[in-house]
Amino acid sequence: MVSIDEDRFEETFREYSAIGATEAGGLHRLTLSAADGEVRDRFVADLEELGLEVRIDELGNVFGRREGTDPDAEPVLIGSHLDSQPYGGRFDGQLGVLTALETLRAFEDASLEHRRPIEIVNWTNEEGSRFKPALMGSGTFVGEFDVEETLARTDADGVTVAEALAEIGYDGDEPCEPREEYHAFLELHVEQGPKLEEEGLSVGVVEGVYGMAWLEATIHGESDHAGPSPMHSRNDALVAAADVVAGVRRLSNRLADDVVTTVGELEVAPGSINVIPSEARFTIDVRSYDDDVVADLVAHAERELENACEREGTDYDLEEIWRIPHTEFSSMVVETALEAAADVGASHRAMVSGAGHDASYLNGLTETAMVFVPSVDGKTHNEAEHTEWADAVEGAKVYAETTERLAE
Repeated sequence: MVSIDEDRFEETFREYSAIGATEAGGLHRLTLSAADGEVRDRFVADLEELGLEVRIDELGNVFGRREGTDPDAEPVLIGSHLDSQPYGGRFDGQLGVLTALETLRAFEDASLEHRRPIEIVNWTNEEGSRFKPALMGSGTFVGEFDVEETLARTDADGVTVAEALAEIGYDGDEPCEPREEYHAFLELHVEQGPKLEEEGLSVGVVEGVYGMAWLEATIHGESDHAGPSPMHSRNDALVAAADVVAGVRRLSNRLADDVVTTVGELEVAPGSINVIPSEARFTIDVRSYDDDVVADLVAHAERELENACEREGTDYDLEEIWRIPHTEFSSMVVETALEAAADVGASHRAMVSGAGHDASYLNGLTETAMVFVPSVDGKTHNEAEHTEWADAVEGAKVYAETTERLAE
């Protein structure tokens, strides 16, 4: 059983966490930003130090390949993402990449030979916070998104993905597509929920991921002066939006026990203290492990919009900007990880994930599963995000052992 170097693993995590660090101990490393470019440079240097063959595709996905004893065998793909949420945490995504890196370093330390090649990857724009949709690099890689359309997507400042890639020097020459068939993909991630910590467990082996839909709603009202305009004559876009936000929150109790609903963005125009809002734009995120429930949630959200706008005398536009069905991971990879966890001696359980991950798209390409480690208090996507290092180490041990078994 291969041994990871716990001190090296922790020191590498500290060093990467300094790139884009916030004063509150978090991470602000938006995809394709200067900080993202800097951490990618460090990642590529670490891959080259291991003697890996490094390649970068046209979406900026970074791969490093460690050859196996059978050059014709299908490779095992491991990794996650290095981009962060705005003022997010240090563990989300990054821990998965660095666990994969430490796995390959441990293999090198032990002069370990494995039959299948192993490729490590850093996916571009997993978070979807600067460019939409999320899971952009992995989704384009598996053919879910068109390459040219993806490169043309813009951020809030009108910068395209192609321009941002060129700015940091990661507009690679490789086509954004698989060069060959893969045997399996394995991703480690923080749980982003409270279950493992509540049960006192160090590792979760993920059997599947919730389905989800992202909607963008725009309500059109009419601007007027806040003083002389009678209340009965107003067509207030924000009042209608507030009704929808509350209605979307109440949906979580109506259709299934596992439903979660969120309004995460809200913009109001013209944005003056003494002007009735003429426009309100907001997002809606709905999730469940049941795809039919997700479809029902989308329909219910539109009915909330219809009713709120009718009451307030406003109009609306609604666009579905992303939908992904629930994912059932490979029983082969799940069983391999469960056996590895048992043999390593890590406390563990099988579970499903409420958050989407690059593994969701890779599951359509190859045999896929994930390893989770706990999130303290279930917190994530903020600077307080934390995983106890002992749990990170347990997860890394399970991950390395699973990777070795898959590569054989």
